[in-house]
Amino acid sequence: MNHNPFKALTKGEWALWIFSLCVVGVSSFFAGGAGILSTVASLTGVTALIFVAKGDVYGQLLTIIFSLLYGVVSIKFHYWGELITYVCMSLPAAFITMMSWLRHPYKDSNRVEIAHLTKGKILFAFASSAVATVVFYFILRALSTPNLAFSTLSVFTSFLACVFLVLRLPYYALAYSANDVVLIVLWVLAALKDVQYLPMIVCFSMFLVNDLYGFYNWRRMKRRQSLDIEQK
Repeated sequence: MNHNPFKALTKGEWALWIFSLCVVGVSSFFAGGAGILSTVASLTGVTALIFVAKGDVYGQLLTIIFSLLYGVVSIKFHYWGELITYVCMSLPAAFITMMSWLRHPYKDSNRVEIAHLTKGKILFAFASSAVATVVFYFILRALSTPNLAFSTLSVFTSFLACVFLVLRLPYYALAYSANDVVLIVLWVLAALKDVQYLPMIVCFSMFLVNDLYGFYNWRRMKRRQSLDIEQK
């Protein structure tokens, strides 16, 4: 982690990042500026995703910061599922992922070497996610978590994405895209009661755009890495 990650952004990635920041900022303004913490969390989150989409280890460092901020926002609305998911799952998973990526750099860079998908990895990802979801369901139900069904689904999609990230697979982005849709629904329900949560809706809408780009870019990076190996 010895370079300026912003220098590696392409013009398209700069445009996507700035657009995401502007949309989040505008949504905060129209929400009356009440959700300052929500806005800061959202700005941190979209910044993290642009680097995760590049397979840059700095993305995981920012994800750790985002998880802490988002956990506090979730506490304020009693979304215990989101608190548990991000602070107790996504945060440690981001740390583990960061260590995994640092151990598997591509050509001594800060970018990760993308792994190959196998049946064993697919089975492990879905089986572990299913077990975690069942466990968290009973915890969330005991805590009288609002919108329990969506919160439980959020756990499954988030855990699946975390496993794919640790395994260095592009499919993390598809799992997170599904999670983004779930979270948009959750925060719409919250914003109907308090407009200060509007930035969180916009945040995860921008997350969805960035995650879809992440899947495209990881697939492109995978092809390039495979060509480099074939040419050696």
